[in-house]
Amino acid sequence: MESILANTIAHIARELPWARTVDEDYGQLEALDNEQLDMYPLTFPAILIDLPGTEWTDTGDIAQRGTCEVRVRLILDCYDDTHAGSQTTDRIMQREEKRKALHALLQGYRPSGEGALVRTRSRFFTFNHGIKVYEETYTCALSEATRETRTIARTTLSVRLKT
Repeated sequence: MESILANTIAHIARELPWARTVDEDYGQLEALDNEQLDMYPLTFPAILIDLPGTEWTDTGDIAQRGTCEVRVRLILDCYDDTHAGSQTTDRIMQREEKRKALHALLQGYRPSGEGALVRTRSRFFTFNHGIKVYEETYTCALSEATRETRTIARTTLSVRLKT
């Protein structure tokens, strides 16, 4: 499953040069509020990717098929004054263009060579420090098989006949 993460990071970084940070999501956004945590600085626009979970079903023959959840967060600093009459409301549409570009890049992308990413959920919210977060959740199918490593213990029987 880590290949899904690595391939998605590489794909985004290659295709969206305006993204200043493209990384695995390990809490960098939330760390902005916690000065105690030692993390790399987050530069904007940032795209953080996480794999929160996979639902597996058994397909027999030591193989499984899964539906992997892929969460992608586009994080933008929004210090623009976008109230009516500010003459900067175009900044709202600039953010929307970035969100659409990211979604267009990911929808249908096959990060593991198997199932394509399909968006299942979106949410947008503001965060402290004038930050806007556009979060998209995708799913993709994958399969995994392990090699059978069972060993069979053999016991030796000995029989004594009494005469």
